Amino acid sequence: MDDLSQVLKARREKLEALRARGIEPFAYNYDPTHHAAGVVSAFEEAETAGELSEDGDGATVRLAGRVVAWRAHGKSIFAHLEDASGRLQLYFKKDVLGDARFADLELLDLGDWLGVEGPVFRTRMGEVTVRVRSWTLLAKSLRPLPFGKVETDPETGERRVHSGFTDTEARYRQRYADLAVHPEVRAVFRTRARVVAELRRFLDDEGFLEVETPALQPLYGGASARPFVTVHNALERTMFLRIADELYLKRLIVGGMDRVYEISKDFRNEGIDRFHNPEFTMLEWYQAFTDYEDQMDLVERMVTHVVERVTGADFLTFGDHEIRVTRPFRRIRLLDALSDALASDVRDMGEGELRRRAEDLSIPELAGAGRGKLIDKLFGELVEPTLVQPTFVLDYPRELSPLAKPRRDDAAGTTERFELYIAGVEMFNGFSELNDPLDQRERFEGQARLRAEGDDEAQQIDEDYIRALEYGMPPTGGVGMGVDRLVMLLTNQSSIRDVILFPVLRADE
Repeated sequence: MDDLSQVLKARREKLEALRARGIEPFAYNYDPTHHAAGVVSAFEEAETAGELSEDGDGATVRLAGRVVAWRAHGKSIFAHLEDASGRLQLYFKKDVLGDARFADLELLDLGDWLGVEGPVFRTRMGEVTVRVRSWTLLAKSLRPLPFGKVETDPETGERRVHSGFTDTEARYRQRYADLAVHPEVRAVFRTRARVVAELRRFLDDEGFLEVETPALQPLYGGASARPFVTVHNALERTMFLRIADELYLKRLIVGGMDRVYEISKDFRNEGIDRFHNPEFTMLEWYQAFTDYEDQMDLVERMVTHVVERVTGADFLTFGDHEIRVTRPFRRIRLLDALSDALASDVRDMGEGELRRRAEDLSIPELAGAGRGKLIDKLFGELVEPTLVQPTFVLDYPRELSPLAKPRRDDAAGTTERFELYIAGVEMFNGFSELNDPLDQRERFEGQARLRAEGDDEAQQIDEDYIRALEYGMPPTGGVGMGVDRLVMLLTNQSSIRDVILFPVLRADE
């Protein structure tokens, strides 16, 4: 029998022993009055105000949490209990609990959930602690968590945790265990919740209305991506998980809802890397009577708002970079920046020359790529990694932007489209939205030709969307952003999987 099997067997035996002693190992409820962090702060305030009892005790508290440390010393035991707010030391003493109840403690393990009650005091070592007068087992842990080794610097008191759970893929697969033993991981997802709340607060304060559109669609669109395909049995029709919210949200603009947004799960049947997960969270919004210039101003205000509210500062650290998040953000034109990188004007290059340049750089997945996609791939290879500080990239080719209005001068066949890059990664994508139904049909037909030539990410012709535009859509600016990427930036995480609780993974072999 291996070591793990022996531990599992021992814990199962303790479970049986608990029941034999009349102790229910899986409680129905418990009513804590405090959290760990609040206990410490309240005790320190009472201590400063001279409100402790003569023997140095503070208030009596009830706590619930997981046992994360255990040190037995004969007739006394020190332990640490961890809840959502932090951890707190517990002190079990035989002459306080009584012989029988103290003996029951031998059946507990690291990872067990415990409820405790008792007064708060400060030990001779200076640590705020609960002197346990009663305890309740809330849930018996039958499998050991991979707790790491904790070392405390004797001079500074700083705690260093050497994780016992270092296999990255195992942590993603068993996120419950990852969260249980890594408080810093829990902190990332608390920050994620704050980011989403601030995005929502910002748009609500700007007068936008939050709406919901279909995740299961008869026709996908709004982005260049491969969809996930399914079948609706009752309707006997093929359906698609949405790749974007855009076309449905703009239908609402047609209907007179002049400022709308949606925070939703989108799905793209594409590769997985540091910045891509097949299931991801998007925020999209659309505002009538605006263009992409107005939306760039809105994006700047949104980003600075979220960064300030979440971090309390106007700069971020991401990897080796310090990123200043102050307005105005830098602006460059895509074709100008790529021409500089290639030392030759892109506007004068044909498709053959662009493909040769891409092949020389060993850029992958060039099959079926037309002129627009070749420009996009070259830009991604040569320019994007240099865009560390917040930078708007303006005026994308028409082939890459089938839903954006032409630039007002339209000299180079470009559109009023921007993408905002931070730390070399696209964060926001916005347009002056195309509202001419005749032009939109031509763009969709051009996309259909690209699909016929092998570009399986090109968009389809959406007749219902064209019909909506024929009823009339006012001038509109729209933006989409990847929430996961923004969270990566604000939490200094290098992989999108580190900000998604349950990322998509290969089958576990």
